[in-house]
Amino acid sequence: MIGIDSRPTPNAPDDDPYLWLEDIDGEEALVWVAEQSARTLARLGGPQFECDRDTLAAIFDCPDKIPQITRRGRYLYNFWQTAANPRGLWRRTRLAAYITTKPDWEIVLDLDALAAREGKDWVWGGASVEPERRERAILRLSRGGSDAVVHREFDLGSRSFVADGFNLPEAKGDVGWLDPDTLLLTSALGDDMATRSGYARTVRIWKRGSDPLAAPVIFETGPESLGVSAVLDRTAESGRVWFIDQPAFFDSISRIGDRSGPKTQIDLPRDARWTVFGDWLAVAPRRPWTVGGKTYATDVLIGISLSTFVAGERDFATLFEPGDRCSLQSFFWTDGKLVVSHLDNLVAGFVVFTPGRQEWTHSVLSAIPTAGTVRVWSLDAATHESNGEVLVSAEGPLDPPLLSLLDLNAAPLHGAPVILKSTPENFDASGLIVTRHEAVSTDGEMIPYTQVGPAKETGDAPVHLTAYGGFGMSNLPRYNSAIGKLWLERGGTSVVANIRGGGEFGTRWHEAGRRKGKRLTHDDFAAVAADLVRRGVTRPGRIGAEGGSNGGLLIANMLTRYPERFGALLCTVPLIDMRRYTKLLAGASWIDEYGDPDKPEDWAFLREISAYHAAEPGRSYPPILLATTKRDDRVHPGHARKMAAKLQALGYPAHFYEPDVGGHGFGVDNRERAAFFARGYYFLREAIDFADAR
Repeated sequence: MIGIDSRPTPNAPDDDPYLWLEDIDGEEALVWVAEQSARTLARLGGPQFECDRDTLAAIFDCPDKIPQITRRGRYLYNFWQTAANPRGLWRRTRLAAYITTKPDWEIVLDLDALAAREGKDWVWGGASVEPERRERAILRLSRGGSDAVVHREFDLGSRSFVADGFNLPEAKGDVGWLDPDTLLLTSALGDDMATRSGYARTVRIWKRGSDPLAAPVIFETGPESLGVSAVLDRTAESGRVWFIDQPAFFDSISRIGDRSGPKTQIDLPRDARWTVFGDWLAVAPRRPWTVGGKTYATDVLIGISLSTFVAGERDFATLFEPGDRCSLQSFFWTDGKLVVSHLDNLVAGFVVFTPGRQEWTHSVLSAIPTAGTVRVWSLDAATHESNGEVLVSAEGPLDPPLLSLLDLNAAPLHGAPVILKSTPENFDASGLIVTRHEAVSTDGEMIPYTQVGPAKETGDAPVHLTAYGGFGMSNLPRYNSAIGKLWLERGGTSVVANIRGGGEFGTRWHEAGRRKGKRLTHDDFAAVAADLVRRGVTRPGRIGAEGGSNGGLLIANMLTRYPERFGALLCTVPLIDMRRYTKLLAGASWIDEYGDPDKPEDWAFLREISAYHAAEPGRSYPPILLATTKRDDRVHPGHARKMAAKLQALGYPAHFYEPDVGGHGFGVDNRERAAFFARGYYFLREAIDFADAR
């Protein structure tokens, strides 16, 4: 190995010969990307890939899939992509029509026609309907799937854009309606309007017909903050405006104000989660909070009258208390009721609280299914329009999603949900079973994981293993059509691991895998791989592992820290270079999760998980496919580019693929997404000698 250049290294982290690959549109970098992608596409193409891609595309385009909906006034809105309309249709219908087998959809915007007419690579980013008259909407359109969007005002009556309306050039940020002629503008557009992370650092009042760049600033934060946001709270009689300054990813400073700006700071812990409806406030602190002579533990949910709280009262009602493996997941308001979601040893449960001056009453939503992954959310796009109707989605690894409607105001109280739609079975699940197990991590912590596959263990199962483990996000097993069709149906086994860093067991689970503990999340994943071998399910060379974004950091660390436990690795839109991540696009916004590499005390633990620096010659690394997208303006494509270049220079089997579009995802239409998954799983199957790859 004499003469091999292994830079950068943990001891010389800034001696980086591949910095030129961070120039996203640089001529030299694009030539390298094109050559690498062409080589990968040729290697992972052919009849089997094409068959897999077409099979998945047909599933993703299936006309019987569930149309996801949100209500605004009389209409249910849906964005729909099919083979005939790959970019998609924005459409609407009424609830009475939606529940029929063939709803009569009214097309509001044909994005394919718009893209063709304007010669733009438009990708749908969502819409905000003006809530008073509901005659106009602000559409968010992205070029190629990036987070930065163009805002354009749209007339719902004429189905046309408003030429002289609220139209904003491409930038990260958002707008919110104050009234039909006034917007709250939180956009990074303009000089000195972006934070270090690239998000908006000001709130501006934008009047119809005026220049957005000249709109008066009514609130601002410093450039080191993540960003600011503002929203008109229509559940309050006074029409108050909430101003949020987010100094760090898990911290926020909240203020109540009006159109002229913030007036009163709310005395809540900066890291607490909270939500308001009318005069009621619900709070869940991330750390123990001593207030009013009482100490409220982490993740305890408490409630109080907002007006009395602002006046100095601190007599909270305790609504939910977590346990060791019973965790608060989410809470939201609908029609003055607080809907609380929790997990008890990964089994979902839901409780509804109704606030009162003397006490908060509650009832358990016992009619909602608890098996598999279950979610509940408001049908209405705006909290102030909610009428107590919520949507319920239930699915499992072998059970397709089922969407139901539940009226929390119906009699008898919280009756059985009404089934609205169901997803057809997309793969043959016969002979497959779902089991749950636990692996012992390096520090003795028990790490749960869910296994789906044949009932009989052979010791040689081709395993697809995945996890996320970051930002407090719970990662529960769901109905995965791509894995089902391209892996399980062909005799393989799939595993989803609940590693630390996620939120499956609340804040303690996240905190254990944050900053210095991030290394433990990777140990957890490796422990699950080892446990599959210990239990006689498989052997290391038959495990193909996949992870994206923060999960891409996980996979990169499996390569450098635990290469002997895997047969192949699929690393998508990844974070990898932990020395420079804060200097690349939105990276600075994640310091709260990972640490600050510019601080020696933080770099001391970050260097241990910076796979880009840890990769070295003379190891037995499994083959890896690194895939990103040119239009990912969240996690810089330079992470994957540089890692692939270094690994190849060291002589390892590293493959690279970067399509021009897709954003921080896997494509802008169903066929592109199908190709992305088909190519990745083809690579894994071939690398671990899963017979169907031949």
